[in-house]
Amino acid sequence: MVVDTFATSKSRARARAEQEPSSDETGPEEDPIHTLRFGVNYTPRHGWFHSWHDFDPARTRADLDQIAGLGLDHVRVFHLWPLLQPNRTLVRTAAVEQLAHLVDLAGEAGLDVMVDGVQGHLSSFDFYPEWTRSWHHRNVFTDPEAIEAQATLLRTLGRALTGRPNLIGLQLGNELNNLVEHNPVTAAEVDHYLDTLLAAARDGLGASGGLVTHSAYDAAWYGDDHPFTPEASARKGDLTTVHPWVFSGDCARRYGPRSPQVRHLAEYGTELAKAYAIDPARPVWVQETGAPEPHIPAADAPGFARATVRNAAQCAGLWGVTWWCSHDVDRSLADFPELEYTLGLFDSTGRPKPIAEAYAETIAELRRDRHPGQPRDTALVLDCTPGTRSVSGPGGAYFEAWMRMRTQGVCPAVVLAARAEDPEYLAARGIKEVVRPS
Repeated sequence: MVVDTFATSKSRARARAEQEPSSDETGPEEDPIHTLRFGVNYTPRHGWFHSWHDFDPARTRADLDQIAGLGLDHVRVFHLWPLLQPNRTLVRTAAVEQLAHLVDLAGEAGLDVMVDGVQGHLSSFDFYPEWTRSWHHRNVFTDPEAIEAQATLLRTLGRALTGRPNLIGLQLGNELNNLVEHNPVTAAEVDHYLDTLLAAARDGLGASGGLVTHSAYDAAWYGDDHPFTPEASARKGDLTTVHPWVFSGDCARRYGPRSPQVRHLAEYGTELAKAYAIDPARPVWVQETGAPEPHIPAADAPGFARATVRNAAQCAGLWGVTWWCSHDVDRSLADFPELEYTLGLFDSTGRPKPIAEAYAETIAELRRDRHPGQPRDTALVLDCTPGTRSVSGPGGAYFEAWMRMRTQGVCPAVVLAARAEDPEYLAARGIKEVVRPS
């Protein structure tokens, strides 16, 4: 069993530091694998995110020690927007201090932390402060005062967290595009919203405070005319985040839980994201991926985890992989979709599941073998408009053409039609051959 429940947090952190060469010994170009990060989205074992109502540092530390025992190097964490900002002009100091305390506890466990700010949306539940609802309804994407309130929250969080050595950075929120259904918005308005909040987060963190990012669920990449666009995901913020879920486009049911389409989905999502970036060197973070039942049966989950991580690691420019999630939702909590009760690396009693062992072993193998992703010299051309974006999603003609090439032994990049005849751009990405879908 690879789970080390006895190693102290300090020895884990020291061991990781000893494994990573210092900057005066070798540069990133010589040792690219040491920057590849592996972590998990932290879901508290006791009470899920409702635990913020009665934050318990001892329970949190126990959870984080379990996570660090798998050999992971980071967590992504979430507070709840209504608890942080119950009034438009009030950011609660006590709630911000709770979040800072969690970041410090993670550091003591040897874990770095990415903080999501505006929650927003978590596991099928939306969390709105009351000043945005009912008699006080405001569109969170377009109302100027609502936007400024969110900017204030992000500045406040950034200023409270900056300077911590284990802070990766600040993300605007989790899959904010899930809120579109109740907050109609145009693509241009989304751009303004993201630009405003990213600037606020940067202002809060300061010049050297860490990464500033945002995230969206798969509709941004596959949804025809969805207002959160691939361009926004791939060009705003310091890196691109992707959440390639096997239930999006009914991928696992459509192709089967052991299919190449499922096991290469995170790899494909990474390559698709790279195509929309202006900067050929922009990193991509597989920030959420997981094995939801029944889309991935429990018996298939370890194999799915191994294949997903190994295949994604073949992509050049991958920042890292962050599994969803750390702990199963306890069945004493009602009204979650069934899959949310089975997504953890640990069950609701804190016991590691077979998928935890598979994830940890795969990470250890990749760190030991030190095989970085390589540039892909063959690219498949994607020609679509905002209204035909679904061709690149599961079931779409482009998606299936890319997967056919992959199963035939080719590792294709993705290139947009507008860049397919730009020799300077292709050379920067290492692309030597451009193929159009037949």
